[in-house]
Amino acid sequence: MKAGPLIAALLGFGLLVALVATNDLGAIANLLDHAGWPLLWLIPFHALPLLLDAEGWRQLLRPRDPARVATLPWLWWIATVREAVSRLLPLASIGGELVGIRLALLRPLPGPAVAASVIVEVLLTLVNQYLFTALGLVLLLAATQDHSLLGSLALGLLVSLPVPVGLYLLLRRGALFAKVERGLIAMLGPDSRLSALLGDAAMLDAEIRALSARYAVLTQALLWQLAGMLVGAFETWLALKLLGHEISVGAALAIESLTLAVRHFAFFVPGGLGVQEASFVVFGRLVGLPPEVAVALSLARRLRELGFGAPALLSWQWLEARRLAAR
Repeated sequence: MKAGPLIAALLGFGLLVALVATNDLGAIANLLDHAGWPLLWLIPFHALPLLLDAEGWRQLLRPRDPARVATLPWLWWIATVREAVSRLLPLASIGGELVGIRLALLRPLPGPAVAASVIVEVLLTLVNQYLFTALGLVLLLAATQDHSLLGSLALGLLVSLPVPVGLYLLLRRGALFAKVERGLIAMLGPDSRLSALLGDAAMLDAEIRALSARYAVLTQALLWQLAGMLVGAFETWLALKLLGHEISVGAALAIESLTLAVRHFAFFVPGGLGVQEASFVVFGRLVGLPPEVAVALSLARRLRELGFGAPALLSWQWLEARRLAAR
């Protein structure tokens, strides 16, 4: 593990420990005990938003998958592994996307097309995150009279808007990966093994430009992703209901959207350690949730991440072991 992610993970873990320790541990334990075993329902429920995400990915792959080898169950399984790698392993969020590309290529699919689909999917996630966060701000504004933090959040959302727009234009009209490849070769020399990848980088740029021009496909993928985010917000509502603190669906969606936005912004923190917990506490306070409830909610979500992600990681390692033994 490199120094940067390690430091981020340690700082995040320290924040998590501080949030738990500075609140009423007895109250947090009582809340989790009150919810009991029904909290485990969060684990199978999480399959639904991931299924919607996988369908969005399938829409992006369909133009380059005439044989339909990228089936929805296959992509859903890869989506579970991608999320587990990003949230349970000491890696930045991009690690899950790289694993996803590797697994998708186990089927007879063109490599540049698969990589392009994941890159465009990440870009669409940024766009959806803006839409989802804007919706959360509106709902939070309707649920609370505290506008001080909302103004800062709205300003941050507006200021960072050029990022996904600029990235889209760069991918759509430029040759980003070929330029990056040429720069690396210029630094490392023409005899480096990276020179063999220059053609692949050019093909990747071409695939991204072609996919970015398919507006109907992009719209379908965008809507499937957004549906997954909306369904995922119900997980927050359900967890709070089981913890004995039921709130409105709108308030739950606001907490989920803003917390997800912070996690995306702090992508360099492995698993969002501490970031998720602090976000639940801050945004939960705005809708009337005591800090102990917000921390208990985050711990319940961590339990779901472990219960859902651990089997996904084990299945991935089982597959890799089988492939290694077959060689």
